[in-house]
Amino acid sequence: MPRVNVPVTSITRTGVAPATEVNGDATNNHSLDNNGSTWIEVRNSGSTVARTMSAVYANTVDGQTVPAKTYSIPTSSTRRIGPFPVRLFGTLLLIDVDNAELKLTAYTLPATT
Repeated sequence: MPRVNVPVTSITRTGVAPATEVNGDATNNHSLDNNGSTWIEVRNSGSTVARTMSAVYANTVDGQTVPAKTYSIPTSSTRRIGPFPVRLFGTLLLIDVDNAELKLTAYTLPATT
């Protein structure tokens, strides 16, 4: 199955309501649009163990896959992670989670002139 999309909410000067959480899918994992100003809010809804989220690098180095950047989310805690530079993570950011107890939302800043 394809990765589960995490919608990206654009922050505005007038403010936005919190985005709807996407339940972690440890089988199919996740993807989201990335413009280099995107960040993810990850909430561990569990109360027993820390959970792990990983951001997959888009590129290889000398033909070798680079291990994903891994983040530990403590029990009953929320972490805001990012931004994810396009040159490292690509315009389609791939996110892996280890458990459905992780709840994901994504935000981005619009381009400014």
